[in-house]
Amino acid sequence: APPGLDVPQTSWTSRPSTATVDRAARVNGERTSPRYGPSSVHVRLGMGVSAECGPTVDLMDSSAAPSIDWNHLPLSRSSIDRAAHRRSEEGLINDLRRLASTRVVLVQGANLAVQGEAAALQVLSADDLAHLPEASGLWLFLGEDDDGAFLALVVTHHQPEDVVDIEGVLPGGDMIDLVRAHRWAPLRDVGQDLDVRDAGLATTAVALAAWHVSHLRCSQCGEPTLITQAGWVRECPMDASQHYPRTDPAVIMAVVDAADRLLLGHAKHWPARRFSTLAGYVEPGEGLEAAVRREVLEESSIEVGGVTYKGSQPWPFPASLMFGFVAHARTTDITVDGVEVTEAAWFTRAELRDQVASGEVLLPMGSSIARSLIEDWYGGPLG
Repeated sequence: APPGLDVPQTSWTSRPSTATVDRAARVNGERTSPRYGPSSVHVRLGMGVSAECGPTVDLMDSSAAPSIDWNHLPLSRSSIDRAAHRRSEEGLINDLRRLASTRVVLVQGANLAVQGEAAALQVLSADDLAHLPEASGLWLFLGEDDDGAFLALVVTHHQPEDVVDIEGVLPGGDMIDLVRAHRWAPLRDVGQDLDVRDAGLATTAVALAAWHVSHLRCSQCGEPTLITQAGWVRECPMDASQHYPRTDPAVIMAVVDAADRLLLGHAKHWPARRFSTLAGYVEPGEGLEAAVRREVLEESSIEVGGVTYKGSQPWPFPASLMFGFVAHARTTDITVDGVEVTEAAWFTRAELRDQVASGEVLLPMGSSIARSLIEDWYGGPLG
């Protein structure tokens, strides 16, 4: 394919189901693409350049290009049964740790243990971790499939590999040894490449682990809370209040004008040249569509009229649920707020394609819904 294009080779909208396609791909050692629907295409860039792959599609005409599969965004995919009815079983975690059929995902902050050059999720058997003490780490129940249950082990006692003790000896311990024995990668970087089962496991594990880290005490009395329900509830021993994992709704929007140009902004804390769609949290008492209009106006001074919902996915960094929209601008004059957004600009498809190819613009990572919104507008893969 021409520079800047990576034509997807497998369709998430093909039949049979995505889980069936994914299992078959895993057996064959292949990868499936989470982002696009129809995938056998002949790509034409509108400049006389093409890549032969099947039926003709013109990426300068977004209506004819491969469409984003909004039901299977990178981090919204999952094939396991969460089996919420089992969480209240007494001693569930310890019972599952004794079963050879139980599989375990390792989590460290927003990082996951991975394997291979393609950074596939490292899924261990319970037997691999049988040497760990019962009280080691934080264990979470993720769900089950026909072959057994899935747990996450949250590794919290990591030290850099070059830290030595006073005798010049590298420190040891079960958790430190476990960290050193595996390769780790951020979910942000590998989420789009994981298959449907592993994407669901990884996203749930990272989200649940992040909640535990930030909710150690009762919000009513300040007392340290106890973990119950196989990691899905924290209970206060003083007032018996129960605390559940939180999710913060946020909107993210591809703002387009009457000429079908796309508005992208640069946030103050981002690396140079990074541009993405505008986004923001939903405020109390506010609807999603109202949040879209308010955030765009606050960050860019652009007034928005019509708003169309596209899809959603979790973004567990630490606890967001992103609702994706296309927003239609009523005005085009940009004035950034200078606090959250320091730069913003309108792009035609040709302008964005050329600036991405030249490195003038860096797009958001492939696991983000922002990337899906941008490529949905563009009509195909970018970068």
